[in-house]
Amino acid sequence: MRITWLGHATVVIETAGGRLVTDPVLRTHIVHLRRHAAKPGLSERVDAALLSHLHHDHFDPPSLRTLAAPVVAPPGTRSALRRLGLAVFELAPGDDLEIGGAHVTAVRAVHDGRRWPIGPRRDDDAIGFVVEAGGQRVYFAGDTALFDGMRDLGPLDVALVPIWGWGTKLGPGHMNPDEAAAAIALLRPAIAVPIHWGTFLPIGLHRRHAHVLRDPADAFRERSAKAAPDVRIEILEPGGSLDITRAG
Repeated sequence: MRITWLGHATVVIETAGGRLVTDPVLRTHIVHLRRHAAKPGLSERVDAALLSHLHHDHFDPPSLRTLAAPVVAPPGTRSALRRLGLAVFELAPGDDLEIGGAHVTAVRAVHDGRRWPIGPRRDDDAIGFVVEAGGQRVYFAGDTALFDGMRDLGPLDVALVPIWGWGTKLGPGHMNPDEAAAAIALLRPAIAVPIHWGTFLPIGLHRRHAHVLRDPADAFRERSAKAAPDVRIEILEPGGSLDITRAG
């Protein structure tokens, strides 16, 4: 298994039997956000897109249209994608399926994942995923706050853990570097890779707040060394890859 971080929450997970991509956002601008990393490219076929929730920085219909791959996502996604004509598999926490050469299980996430902040919130409108192939297990957290049930997701070879966001501060349902370090202390993966940082800022903020694109990863490494010293931290640049067999 190999993982490649393309920036923000977009990660390609390659197995011997296929390729999955999480929360694909492949454009340089999303709503009011500008990308400050190389524009990602996916030159090879993708077998499925794993969507954690329907916020704009995770759910980008033009990117999904480009991939033209089946979508695995939380309940309610099928209606949001009905115009694209894509196959959609809706999973609630605990549901699973075989796709792209992997066994994919939806797991809990603590995050308000509604596309718009109206209507009743559901407990399953945001999810994470555990992807298993060839005896190796990768946890993709999506967006989530820290929660005690993370300790039950192991054993894990790699945890893809969000450590920040796209702005200068975080709202509810996200983890900062301290909370992400506490998360890996619960998860106890062999390797932790920080995601959801260093990619997007609102238009006009880069000159004054460029440090936000760098500082979270350094803080996460420092906090993790204290909270979970046995976990190996791998900080990737956008486009960087990690071979799990070789690394683990």
